[in-house]
Amino acid sequence: MYYISENNFSRFLQICDDDYDVFLPVKKGNNRFFTRYTQQIQQPVVGEVRTSDPLKAFFFRAREKVARDFEDGMPAESRKPACIVGVKACDLAGFKVQDSVFINNDYLDPFYKNERENNLIISSDCTCAIDTCFCLALGIKPYPIENFDINLTPLENGYLVEVGSEAGIKIVEIHSQLFTEPNESQKNERDTIREHTKDAVEKNIRNYTIPLKDKFEGIIEKNYESDIWQDEASTCVECGACNAICPTCHCFLLYDQKDEKKMERLRIWDSCMIKDFARVAGGANPREKLWMRLRNRFEKKFDFFPKIADIYACTGCGRCVSACPAKIDIRNVLKRLVHNVYK
Repeated sequence: MYYISENNFSRFLQICDDDYDVFLPVKKGNNRFFTRYTQQIQQPVVGEVRTSDPLKAFFFRAREKVARDFEDGMPAESRKPACIVGVKACDLAGFKVQDSVFINNDYLDPFYKNERENNLIISSDCTCAIDTCFCLALGIKPYPIENFDINLTPLENGYLVEVGSEAGIKIVEIHSQLFTEPNESQKNERDTIREHTKDAVEKNIRNYTIPLKDKFEGIIEKNYESDIWQDEASTCVECGACNAICPTCHCFLLYDQKDEKKMERLRIWDSCMIKDFARVAGGANPREKLWMRLRNRFEKKFDFFPKIADIYACTGCGRCVSACPAKIDIRNVLKRLVHNVYK
Protein backbone atom coordinates (compact mmCIF):
# COMPACT_ATOMS: atom_id res chain seq x y z
CA MET A 1 0.00 0.00 0.00
CA TYR A 2 1.24 3.50 -0.86
CA TYR A 3 0.27 7.15 -0.58
CA ILE A 4 0.45 9.70 -3.39
CA SER A 5 -0.14 13.42 -2.92
CA GLU A 6 -2.42 15.37 -5.26
CA ASN A 7 0.54 17.16 -6.84
CA ASN A 8 2.38 13.89 -7.45
CA PHE A 9 -0.79 12.34 -8.83
CA SER A 10 -0.98 15.17 -11.38
CA ARG A 11 2.61 14.40 -12.38
CA PHE A 12 1.74 10.69 -12.56
CA LEU A 13 -1.09 11.43 -15.01
CA GLN A 14 1.26 13.45 -17.20
CA ILE A 15 3.65 10.48 -17.27
CA CYS A 16 0.84 8.04 -18.13
CA ASP A 17 -0.24 10.35 -20.93
CA ASP A 18 3.00 9.57 -22.78
CA ASP A 19 2.12 5.89 -23.20
CA TYR A 20 -1.67 5.85 -22.91
CA ASP A 21 -4.75 7.75 -23.95
CA VAL A 22 -5.76 8.80 -20.44
CA PHE A 23 -9.43 9.25 -19.57
CA LEU A 24 -10.72 10.89 -16.39
CA PRO A 25 -14.18 11.33 -14.90
CA VAL A 26 -15.45 14.90 -14.85
CA LYS A 27 -18.74 16.25 -13.56
CA LYS A 28 -21.35 17.93 -15.74
CA GLY A 29 -24.39 18.95 -13.72
CA ASN A 30 -25.24 16.00 -11.52
CA ASN A 31 -23.66 13.43 -13.83
CA ARG A 32 -20.11 12.23 -14.35
CA PHE A 33 -18.54 11.31 -17.69
CA PHE A 34 -15.18 10.05 -18.86
CA THR A 35 -13.27 12.63 -20.86
CA ARG A 36 -9.81 12.61 -22.40
CA TYR A 37 -7.12 13.91 -20.06
CA THR A 38 -5.55 17.31 -20.57
CA GLN A 39 -3.51 19.30 -18.10
CA GLN A 40 -6.25 21.93 -18.21
CA ILE A 41 -8.67 19.64 -16.37
CA GLN A 42 -8.60 21.15 -12.90
CA GLN A 43 -11.01 18.98 -10.97
CA PRO A 44 -11.37 15.38 -12.13
CA VAL A 45 -13.91 13.47 -10.06
CA VAL A 46 -11.77 10.53 -8.99
CA GLY A 47 -14.03 9.72 -6.02
CA GLU A 48 -17.82 10.09 -5.73
CA VAL A 49 -19.73 7.46 -7.79
CA ARG A 50 -19.66 5.73 -11.18
CA THR A 51 -19.80 7.68 -14.42
CA SER A 52 -22.91 7.71 -16.59
CA ASP A 53 -20.98 6.03 -19.43
CA PRO A 54 -20.00 2.41 -18.74
CA LEU A 55 -16.43 1.11 -18.63
CA LYS A 56 -17.21 -1.51 -21.30
CA ALA A 57 -16.96 1.19 -24.00
CA PHE A 58 -13.15 1.06 -23.65
CA PHE A 59 -13.00 -2.72 -24.10
CA PHE A 60 -16.00 -3.59 -26.26
CA ARG A 61 -16.35 -0.50 -28.37
CA ALA A 62 -19.73 0.77 -29.52
CA ARG A 63 -18.48 0.70 -33.12
CA GLU A 64 -15.44 -1.32 -34.14
CA LYS A 65 -13.95 -2.10 -37.53
CA VAL A 66 -13.30 -5.86 -37.43
CA ALA A 67 -12.25 -6.59 -41.03
CA ARG A 68 -11.17 -4.70 -44.14
CA ASP A 69 -11.31 -5.98 -47.71
CA PHE A 70 -9.97 -9.54 -47.65
CA GLU A 71 -6.86 -8.79 -45.61
CA ASP A 72 -5.61 -11.27 -43.04
CA GLY A 73 -5.39 -10.21 -39.41
CA MET A 74 -7.02 -7.41 -37.47
CA PRO A 75 -7.40 -3.95 -39.06
CA ALA A 76 -4.55 -1.77 -37.83
CA GLU A 77 -5.45 0.86 -35.22
CA SER A 78 -3.24 3.86 -34.54
CA ARG A 79 -4.62 4.64 -31.09
CA LYS A 80 -2.62 4.09 -27.93
CA PRO A 81 -3.94 1.78 -25.19
CA ALA A 82 -6.30 3.50 -22.77
CA CYS A 83 -5.61 4.37 -19.16
CA ILE A 84 -8.99 4.75 -17.48
CA VAL A 85 -8.98 6.59 -14.15
CA GLY A 86 -11.70 6.55 -11.52
CA VAL A 87 -13.30 3.24 -12.48
CA LYS A 88 -15.75 1.99 -9.87
CA ALA A 89 -16.32 -1.51 -8.46
CA CYS A 90 -19.71 -1.91 -10.17
CA ASP A 91 -18.02 -1.46 -13.57
CA LEU A 92 -15.14 -3.80 -12.70
CA ALA A 93 -17.69 -6.46 -11.73
CA GLY A 94 -18.99 -6.26 -15.29
CA PHE A 95 -15.72 -7.82 -16.46
CA LYS A 96 -16.90 -11.18 -15.10
CA VAL A 97 -19.67 -11.24 -17.69
CA GLN A 98 -17.70 -9.64 -20.52
CA ASP A 99 -14.72 -11.98 -19.93
CA SER A 100 -17.07 -14.97 -19.86
CA VAL A 101 -18.46 -14.00 -23.27
CA PHE A 102 -15.36 -12.76 -25.08
CA ILE A 103 -12.34 -14.65 -23.73
CA ASN A 104 -13.36 -17.49 -21.41
CA ASN A 105 -15.45 -19.42 -23.90
CA ASP A 106 -15.07 -21.46 -27.06
CA TYR A 107 -14.40 -18.32 -29.10
CA LEU A 108 -11.74 -15.76 -28.15
CA ASP A 109 -12.45 -12.23 -29.33
CA PRO A 110 -9.07 -10.73 -30.37
CA PHE A 111 -10.27 -7.13 -30.08
CA TYR A 112 -11.54 -7.51 -26.53
CA LYS A 113 -8.50 -9.58 -25.52
CA ASN A 114 -6.17 -6.90 -26.88
CA GLU A 115 -7.90 -4.16 -24.87
CA ARG A 116 -7.95 -6.29 -21.70
CA GLU A 117 -4.23 -6.99 -21.97
CA ASN A 118 -3.05 -3.48 -22.84
CA ASN A 119 -5.40 -0.99 -21.18
CA LEU A 120 -4.48 0.28 -17.72
CA ILE A 121 -7.20 0.56 -15.07
CA ILE A 122 -6.75 3.03 -12.23
CA SER A 123 -9.89 2.41 -10.23
CA SER A 124 -11.12 4.29 -7.18
CA ASP A 125 -13.39 3.83 -4.19
CA CYS A 126 -16.87 5.30 -4.23
CA THR A 127 -16.97 8.05 -1.64
CA CYS A 128 -20.74 8.51 -1.64
CA ALA A 129 -23.87 6.93 -3.13
CA ILE A 130 -26.61 8.26 -5.38
CA ASP A 131 -30.15 6.99 -4.90
CA THR A 132 -29.87 4.46 -7.76
CA CYS A 133 -26.85 2.66 -6.25
CA PHE A 134 -27.60 -0.85 -4.96
CA CYS A 135 -24.36 -2.80 -5.57
CA LEU A 136 -24.41 -4.40 -2.12
CA ALA A 137 -27.68 -6.17 -3.00
CA LEU A 138 -25.66 -8.03 -5.64
CA GLY A 139 -22.83 -8.76 -3.18
CA ILE A 140 -20.53 -6.11 -4.71
CA LYS A 141 -18.75 -3.73 -2.35
CA PRO A 142 -18.61 0.01 -3.23
CA TYR A 143 -14.83 -0.19 -3.49
CA PRO A 144 -12.74 -2.32 -5.87
CA ILE A 145 -11.23 -5.58 -4.65
CA GLU A 146 -10.21 -7.13 -8.01
CA ASN A 147 -9.76 -6.50 -11.74
CA PHE A 148 -7.78 -3.26 -11.34
CA ASP A 149 -4.14 -2.38 -11.91
CA ILE A 150 -4.05 0.43 -9.37
CA ASN A 151 -6.78 1.49 -6.96
CA LEU A 152 -7.11 4.89 -5.33
CA THR A 153 -8.94 5.91 -2.20
CA PRO A 154 -9.37 9.71 -2.29
CA LEU A 155 -8.18 11.25 0.99
CA GLU A 156 -8.13 14.87 2.07
CA ASN A 157 -4.90 15.84 0.27
CA GLY A 158 -4.04 12.81 -1.85
CA TYR A 159 -4.80 9.17 -2.40
CA LEU A 160 -4.17 5.85 -0.71
CA VAL A 161 -2.87 3.50 -3.40
CA GLU A 162 -3.23 -0.27 -3.79
CA VAL A 163 -1.76 -2.26 -6.66
CA GLY A 164 -3.73 -5.17 -8.08
CA SER A 165 -1.72 -6.52 -11.02
CA GLU A 166 1.77 -6.98 -12.40
CA ALA A 167 1.20 -3.94 -14.61
CA GLY A 168 0.27 -1.91 -11.53
CA ILE A 169 3.32 -3.08 -9.59
CA LYS A 170 5.59 -2.27 -12.51
CA ILE A 171 4.37 1.27 -13.11
CA VAL A 172 4.48 2.13 -9.39
CA GLU A 173 8.02 0.74 -9.09
CA ILE A 174 9.21 2.69 -12.14
CA HIS A 175 7.84 5.93 -10.69
CA SER A 176 8.47 5.11 -7.03
CA GLN A 177 9.68 8.65 -6.33
CA LEU A 178 6.05 9.78 -6.51
CA PHE A 179 4.81 7.35 -3.85
CA THR A 180 5.42 7.12 -0.10
CA GLU A 181 4.48 4.78 2.72
CA PRO A 182 1.03 5.64 4.12
CA ASN A 183 0.67 6.37 7.82
CA GLU A 184 -1.93 4.89 10.15
CA SER A 185 -4.06 8.04 10.03
CA GLN A 186 -4.38 7.75 6.25
CA LYS A 187 -5.30 4.07 6.48
CA ASN A 188 -7.93 4.88 9.10
CA GLU A 189 -9.30 7.65 6.88
CA ARG A 190 -9.75 5.11 4.08
CA ASP A 191 -11.59 2.70 6.39
CA THR A 192 -13.91 5.48 7.56
CA ILE A 193 -14.73 6.51 3.96
CA ARG A 194 -15.49 2.92 3.01
CA GLU A 195 -17.79 2.39 5.99
CA HIS A 196 -19.57 5.69 5.27
CA THR A 197 -20.19 4.72 1.64
CA LYS A 198 -21.29 1.23 2.57
CA ASP A 199 -23.82 2.71 5.00
CA ALA A 200 -25.15 5.00 2.25
CA VAL A 201 -25.73 2.09 -0.16
CA GLU A 202 -27.34 -0.01 2.57
CA LYS A 203 -29.67 2.91 3.28
CA ASN A 204 -30.71 2.89 -0.40
CA ILE A 205 -31.44 -0.84 -0.21
CA ARG A 206 -33.58 -0.35 2.90
CA ASN A 207 -35.42 2.70 1.52
CA TYR A 208 -36.32 0.97 -1.75
CA THR A 209 -36.78 -2.45 -0.07
CA ILE A 210 -34.51 -3.97 -2.72
CA PRO A 211 -34.22 -7.77 -2.34
CA LEU A 212 -30.76 -9.25 -1.87
CA LYS A 213 -29.30 -11.73 -4.35
CA ASP A 214 -29.94 -14.63 -1.96
CA LYS A 215 -33.60 -14.33 -3.02
CA PHE A 216 -32.96 -14.35 -6.78
CA GLU A 217 -32.61 -18.08 -7.38
CA GLY A 218 -35.57 -19.39 -9.38
CA ILE A 219 -37.43 -16.07 -9.61
CA ILE A 220 -37.39 -16.06 -13.42
CA GLU A 221 -38.56 -19.66 -13.90
CA LYS A 222 -41.28 -19.29 -11.28
CA ASN A 223 -42.50 -16.01 -12.81
CA TYR A 224 -42.07 -17.01 -16.44
CA GLU A 225 -45.78 -16.75 -17.25
CA SER A 226 -46.43 -13.89 -14.83
CA ASP A 227 -48.35 -10.75 -15.82
CA ILE A 228 -45.43 -8.75 -14.38
CA TRP A 229 -43.67 -8.76 -17.74
CA GLN A 230 -46.56 -7.25 -19.69
CA ASP A 231 -47.23 -4.77 -16.92
CA GLU A 232 -43.61 -3.59 -16.68
CA ALA A 233 -43.16 -3.47 -20.47
CA SER A 234 -46.30 -1.38 -21.00
CA THR A 235 -44.39 1.92 -20.87
CA CYS A 236 -41.24 0.74 -22.72
CA VAL A 237 -40.44 2.78 -25.83
CA GLU A 238 -37.93 0.24 -27.17
CA CYS A 239 -35.02 2.71 -27.17
CA GLY A 240 -32.44 0.17 -25.99
CA ALA A 241 -30.85 2.60 -23.53
CA CYS A 242 -30.90 -0.05 -20.79
CA ASN A 243 -28.70 -2.29 -22.94
CA ALA A 244 -26.30 0.41 -24.11
CA ILE A 245 -25.70 1.78 -20.63
CA CYS A 246 -25.36 -1.61 -18.88
CA PRO A 247 -21.80 -2.68 -17.92
CA THR A 248 -22.61 -6.35 -18.60
CA CYS A 249 -24.67 -6.22 -21.83
CA HIS A 250 -22.55 -7.42 -24.72
CA CYS A 251 -24.73 -8.26 -27.75
CA PHE A 252 -23.58 -6.91 -31.08
CA LEU A 253 -24.48 -6.71 -34.77
CA LEU A 254 -22.14 -7.14 -37.74
CA TYR A 255 -22.68 -5.19 -40.95
CA ASP A 256 -20.71 -4.39 -44.10
CA GLN A 257 -20.08 -1.07 -45.79
CA LYS A 258 -18.11 -0.23 -48.89
CA ASP A 259 -17.10 2.55 -51.21
CA GLU A 260 -15.16 2.56 -54.48
CA LYS A 261 -11.84 1.89 -52.74
CA LYS A 262 -12.51 -0.52 -49.90
CA MET A 263 -14.97 -2.77 -48.13
CA GLU A 264 -15.19 -3.01 -44.35
CA ARG A 265 -17.02 -5.12 -41.79
CA LEU A 266 -18.02 -3.35 -38.61
CA ARG A 267 -19.37 -4.43 -35.26
CA ILE A 268 -21.82 -2.23 -33.35
CA TRP A 269 -23.65 -2.68 -30.06
CA ASP A 270 -27.07 -4.28 -30.39
CA SER A 271 -30.05 -4.36 -28.05
CA CYS A 272 -32.18 -7.37 -27.12
CA MET A 273 -35.05 -4.95 -26.44
CA ILE A 274 -35.31 -4.01 -30.14
CA LYS A 275 -37.93 -5.97 -32.10
CA ASP A 276 -35.60 -7.03 -34.90
CA PHE A 277 -32.95 -8.37 -32.53
CA ALA A 278 -34.18 -11.97 -32.65
CA ARG A 279 -35.89 -11.86 -36.05
CA VAL A 280 -34.63 -14.55 -38.41
CA ALA A 281 -34.76 -15.11 -42.17
CA GLY A 282 -38.33 -15.42 -43.36
CA GLY A 283 -39.52 -12.91 -40.76
CA ALA A 284 -40.16 -15.27 -37.84
CA ASN A 285 -39.50 -13.76 -34.43
CA PRO A 286 -39.43 -15.84 -31.21
CA ARG A 287 -39.75 -12.67 -29.12
CA GLU A 288 -42.22 -10.68 -31.15
CA LYS A 289 -43.87 -8.95 -28.18
CA LEU A 290 -42.08 -6.27 -26.18
CA TRP A 291 -42.86 -7.98 -22.87
CA MET A 292 -41.17 -11.13 -24.17
CA ARG A 293 -38.01 -9.14 -24.82
CA LEU A 294 -38.12 -7.58 -21.36
CA ARG A 295 -38.52 -11.06 -19.87
CA ASN A 296 -35.59 -12.26 -21.96
CA ARG A 297 -33.44 -9.40 -20.64
CA PHE A 298 -34.12 -10.41 -17.05
CA GLU A 299 -33.79 -14.10 -17.88
CA LYS A 300 -30.26 -13.54 -19.21
CA LYS A 301 -29.21 -11.51 -16.19
CA PHE A 302 -30.79 -13.52 -13.39
CA ASP A 303 -31.19 -17.06 -14.76
CA PHE A 304 -28.91 -17.72 -17.77
CA PHE A 305 -25.61 -16.32 -16.47
CA PRO A 306 -26.02 -17.75 -12.95
CA LYS A 307 -26.49 -21.16 -14.58
CA ILE A 308 -23.62 -21.01 -17.09
CA ALA A 309 -21.07 -18.85 -15.25
CA ASP A 310 -22.27 -18.68 -11.61
CA ILE A 311 -22.65 -14.88 -11.81
CA TYR A 312 -25.54 -12.44 -11.96
CA ALA A 313 -25.27 -10.17 -15.00
CA CYS A 314 -26.26 -7.11 -12.96
CA THR A 315 -23.84 -5.12 -10.82
CA GLY A 316 -26.30 -2.81 -9.07
CA CYS A 317 -24.87 0.29 -10.78
CA GLY A 318 -28.38 1.65 -11.38
CA ARG A 319 -27.54 3.16 -14.76
CA CYS A 320 -30.58 1.56 -16.42
CA VAL A 321 -32.82 3.16 -13.80
CA SER A 322 -31.44 6.59 -14.67
CA ALA A 323 -31.40 6.06 -18.45
CA CYS A 324 -34.88 4.62 -18.96
CA PRO A 325 -37.29 7.26 -20.34
CA ALA A 326 -40.21 4.98 -19.44
CA LYS A 327 -39.12 4.78 -15.78
CA ILE A 328 -38.83 1.00 -15.80
CA ASP A 329 -36.93 0.36 -12.58
CA ILE A 330 -34.91 -2.88 -12.35
CA ARG A 331 -35.13 -2.67 -8.55
CA ASN A 332 -38.90 -2.61 -8.68
CA VAL A 333 -39.08 -5.49 -11.16
CA LEU A 334 -36.81 -7.60 -8.93
CA LYS A 335 -38.92 -6.70 -5.92
CA ARG A 336 -42.10 -7.83 -7.68
CA LEU A 337 -40.50 -11.06 -8.91
CA VAL A 338 -39.18 -11.95 -5.47
CA HIS A 339 -42.46 -11.01 -3.80
CA ASN A 340 -44.37 -13.30 -6.17
CA VAL A 341 -42.19 -16.23 -5.11
CA TYR A 342 -41.98 -15.58 -1.37
CA LYS A 343 -45.45 -14.11 -0.65
